[in-house]
Amino acid sequence: MTGTRTVTADAEWPTTLSHGVSFTEAFWVWVRVAALSFGGPAGQIAVMHRIIVEEKRWIGENRFLHALNYCMLLPGPEAQQLATYIGWLMHRTAGGVMAGVLFVIPGVISIMALSIIYALFGKVGVVSALFFGLKAAVLAVVLQAVVRVGSKALKNRVMVAIAAVAFVAIFFFSVPFPVIVLTAGLIGFVGGRSGVPTFQVGGGHGPAKGKKEVADADALLGEDLPKHARPTVARALRVSAICLALWLIPVALLLVTLGSGNVFSQIATFFSTMAVVTFGGAYAVLAYVAQQAVENYGWLAPGEMLDGLGMAETTPGPLIMVLQFVGFMGAFRDPGSLSPLMAGTLGGLLATWVTFVPCFLFIFLGAPFIEALRGNKALHGALSAITAAVVGVVLNLAIWFAVHTIFRETWPVRSFGFAFDAPVLASVDVWALLLSIAAVVAMFRFKVGMIPTLAACSAAGIVLYLAGVLR
Repeated sequence: MTGTRTVTADAEWPTTLSHGVSFTEAFWVWVRVAALSFGGPAGQIAVMHRIIVEEKRWIGENRFLHALNYCMLLPGPEAQQLATYIGWLMHRTAGGVMAGVLFVIPGVISIMALSIIYALFGKVGVVSALFFGLKAAVLAVVLQAVVRVGSKALKNRVMVAIAAVAFVAIFFFSVPFPVIVLTAGLIGFVGGRSGVPTFQVGGGHGPAKGKKEVADADALLGEDLPKHARPTVARALRVSAICLALWLIPVALLLVTLGSGNVFSQIATFFSTMAVVTFGGAYAVLAYVAQQAVENYGWLAPGEMLDGLGMAETTPGPLIMVLQFVGFMGAFRDPGSLSPLMAGTLGGLLATWVTFVPCFLFIFLGAPFIEALRGNKALHGALSAITAAVVGVVLNLAIWFAVHTIFRETWPVRSFGFAFDAPVLASVDVWALLLSIAAVVAMFRFKVGMIPTLAACSAAGIVLYLAGVLR
């Protein structure tokens, strides 16, 4: 299967293209991908690679990795954006919308249901015990993410140095996350453009080693640029106008009608901001979101952010769906004239809307130009440096979670330029520490899967409660 495979019609909403994959067939493939999208971005991308590249052979290895590299450079959840990108390549705008929306629907439903249960029954002893165990296991999951991404990204001393500087900057000096990512990207861009080999390491969550690669020429889409993937100014303007309207008009209406101090206005503006600075996916930005949601807005307690991450870890969909939980709890606790459940539901859906609509803008606007830049060394260098910086940021997240899970008290260090919360050693929670250690040993030493580890720790929390250990 070689040669050019171009689109047979100019419509943005086709049913079947010349590669022979019908829109209906693609729908059920993306339903399958969405239903299996557990385990964070690494697991989700692995599932997508297995189904789309190895099984269906829609696109080849190089095109898959090129699309992934672009999504890794974007703010937002790279797995959802990759699904949107591939859907767009296969079936134009219709395919992109279908793939991107289907990818998040299971997570929206699951997180909403769990948020309602948590809000209504979270303070009940057995439920609190379940989430006590869950939080301990999440620490191991985040540490595994550090190791997984680090093993792929930190291939030389320069990348290790970028990761170390990123960690020190965000953990000890509270340097804004966007500044860290943009600085790393600029360094990588310059290094890659100059041809320095150090910046041409692999990035992101690629396919497993040892797998036979599917060449682009042997895939259904072929290796040439599809007709609809060629960038035009008219299309770029049209896409920008539609996506920006869908994203920003609701935010503007809330600000005008409710005022900037209303919780819904705060959710809309805060998560709209997050949508454009969440480089590196959920893990990389959650520390900043947690700090703002806890310390600035008062929507959550520190431990509750871990509860939300545990929900996102154990349900299908992007981990960034935890932001729906944050929006839900923020509005639930400040419902105004609405009932708490109604306010929470609207707050969660609003957070989800302003988080994911920009993802479609980034793909539909940028993908045609990126398709024309396959093999660009400068972009690859920027990806490598950003991924290295993300390792340091995710390590910061793991330590931030550990401090607020294992220790009951912290004291702020705010002098000589330092700005971080140090744990009070005497306030250690022994059972949280033991469960966290058990989860780390299970996942790292015995290679127990994420879902069994989370389930076992949750069950252990309930057992401790029934035994009278937890109060």
